[in-house]
Amino acid sequence: MRSVLVPIAPEGRPFVAGGVVLALVLLYLGPWTGAIGIALAGWVAYFFRDPPRVVPTREGLLVSPADGVISHITEAVPPPELELGAEPLTRVSVFLNVFDVHINRSPIAGTVERVAYHAGKFLNASLDKASTDNERNGLTLKIADGRKIGVVQIAGLVARRIVCHAREGQTLRTGERFGLIRFGSRTDVFLPKGIAPMVAIGQRMLGGETVMADLQSTEGPRRGEVQ
Repeated sequence: MRSVLVPIAPEGRPFVAGGVVLALVLLYLGPWTGAIGIALAGWVAYFFRDPPRVVPTREGLLVSPADGVISHITEAVPPPELELGAEPLTRVSVFLNVFDVHINRSPIAGTVERVAYHAGKFLNASLDKASTDNERNGLTLKIADGRKIGVVQIAGLVARRIVCHAREGQTLRTGERFGLIRFGSRTDVFLPKGIAPMVAIGQRMLGGETVMADLQSTEGPRRGEVQ
């Protein structure tokens, strides 16, 4: 039961309450409509679930900021609002479908130097150009050794609301919750120069748990295969 009855994110509680009210109204109208309402309310509660995670605590480990699947690993220039320079950095993209946990977590401990919102389109978040064309909210984290990490919340085809609680000057712990994106989205991470990801395209991630990179390692990029 502990794996099923997980906490609901505060941002989702009004939606869950609305779903329950709708379910009661539909149940009053008839058993079949009531069943639809109950299923809908259950799905909304499931979408906004916020399960606890066991966060790796060794210094230098960078964890996934979101649940989902690695959709892209490429070299790309960071969004200008992050102020990470004009040189390409390794960008790792995590695509979230509507059944994934949508809580965003800090990939590493650091100080929030930048929080920048950018209006844009609502293209399918699995497309590569979603990183530049879609509505997004970016964070720049400065870690203890002075290096910087970029984290970008990207709205998708269905997503219409990006929530970010982080503020400039705030210190985040590794795995700490800082926001969410409502109903399907993507989260990009820009790694420091010279750091290779420890994940592969198609790999499933758990936000706050799966190690995405090791800033203390000199290991090259990893490859994956479906077995």
